[in-house]
Amino acid sequence: MNVAVFRPDDERLADAVALLEDLGAEPVPDPMLAVEPTGAAPRSDAAFVVVTSKTGVELAAAEGWTPGDATLVAIGPATADACREAGWTVDRVPEEYTSAGLVAELGDEVDGARVEVARSDHGSAVLTDGLNDAGAFVHETVLYELVRPAGAGDSADLAADGDLDAALFTSSLTVEHWLDAARDRGVEREARDALAEATVGVIGPPTAETAEAHGIDVDVVPDDAGFEELARAVLE
Repeated sequence: MNVAVFRPDDERLADAVALLEDLGAEPVPDPMLAVEPTGAAPRSDAAFVVVTSKTGVELAAAEGWTPGDATLVAIGPATADACREAGWTVDRVPEEYTSAGLVAELGDEVDGARVEVARSDHGSAVLTDGLNDAGAFVHETVLYELVRPAGAGDSADLAADGDLDAALFTSSLTVEHWLDAARDRGVEREARDALAEATVGVIGPPTAETAEAHGIDVDVVPDDAGFEELARAVLE
């Protein structure tokens, strides 16, 4: 199976390619996200600090930031592991690794508290709105911007030629950037038609909602929001 993977062009893409090869698939690496750091660091006066990605943790650590006495909340295991690698103690990880899961985890505790949310420029309003509704004083720091890399879209051409068997979308932005790349290459209609015949996997409900809002039928949403779980479920 030819399987398109859209992770950023760093160790995440290399690991994804290696995993797909181990599972007997033919990876089609086509990065749809590139990170542009802002140079900002989270505030240090919050009672709770929420981090939502490995990238955000690494950038905050590079700026010399530490959580101090704040309750540190990571959106999922990969982000928590990055926090520990930075030397930080992770206090909380929600049962559901989504913005809604974070709100459910903290909603009963943040009334009147300062909450710092440190993430990309494309973070979901579900998190900040939900915490605000719970009575928190929320401040958001944008640690990095996510852009579509120049030259992205080889997998859209492959799909348009009828040679793509599966696609693994790992965020809402990968869906949107893939469609943008197909449009820029003049193959959007053909690429969309090909996805309808391929197996489309997404990493979680928010990404599924985005795909479906753009007219893409989703075949697989794994129970656990991790890349390995997504890849295995799609191949099965």
